[in-house]
Amino acid sequence: MEKKDTESREHNKTLGPEHEIQTDFKKEMSYGDYLHLEQILSSQHRLSDHHDEMLFIIIHQTSELWMKLILHELEAAIACILRNDLEPSFKMLSRISRIQQQLIQSWNVLTTMTPADYMQFRDKLGHSSGFQSYQNRLIEFSLGQKNAQTLAVYRHQFNLYERMNAALHEPSIYDAAITALAAHGLPVDETVLKRDWSQVYEPNPSVEEAWLTVYRNTEKYWDLYELAEKLVDVGNQQQLWRFNHMTTVERIIGHKKGTGGSSGVTYLKRVVDQQFFPELLSLRTKL
Repeated sequence: MEKKDTESREHNKTLGPEHEIQTDFKKEMSYGDYLHLEQILSSQHRLSDHHDEMLFIIIHQTSELWMKLILHELEAAIACILRNDLEPSFKMLSRISRIQQQLIQSWNVLTTMTPADYMQFRDKLGHSSGFQSYQNRLIEFSLGQKNAQTLAVYRHQFNLYERMNAALHEPSIYDAAITALAAHGLPVDETVLKRDWSQVYEPNPSVEEAWLTVYRNTEKYWDLYELAEKLVDVGNQQQLWRFNHMTTVERIIGHKKGTGGSSGVTYLKRVVDQQFFPELLSLRTKL
């Protein structure tokens, strides 16, 4: 007993005022256990000896983690909007915008890698490419940019292909927002409300007019107005992410063909031109 008391006093003396901090985790869950840090931090496997390959791997792995959180928030936001419970979605959409800012900043970190650095290990990537990021594709689907042709690269993974195909046929957050317009009594063409969600959304005059009504009567339709502005924030941030992606690729590999077979910067420039939520942008000219 005396030995234990002595050890306890020595323990308290070492930790000072923080003597109650837990230090014995033989039977308790630790920080690393909860986060599965051993698995996460042992998942960076360089295929070359070049120093900067670690940067390249971690940037893309952390981006995928942030994308996972975006999808988590988008799924919940869409569910809220579809049941016409708009207010909870605002926090989710604000969070998505903040996450997107983190993703945008990640390109700035990657630009510390020079073209000469990247060429030291680019051949090790084979045909793997960010074009194949299924989470990025799911985000685009959720934001309304559907493209059935992109599913081809996932055919070798049956479960993933099925998940992607299901997402292709689900309403995007913009489809949900348009449904909310109708739920608030604003006239929207039935062809829009009952459209095939797997197809690319085409701008519709009735949708633009409905949003114009919201923006001209913000006090009456405040929740719809706030939803619209949150969507514009998310759309703008996504475009900034795309633009920074394109300029980073151009800075590092110029106009070389992408490792996955795309045209590289040329493809990314076309993607930047694809806007989200068209009527929320076009109405600004008519206000």
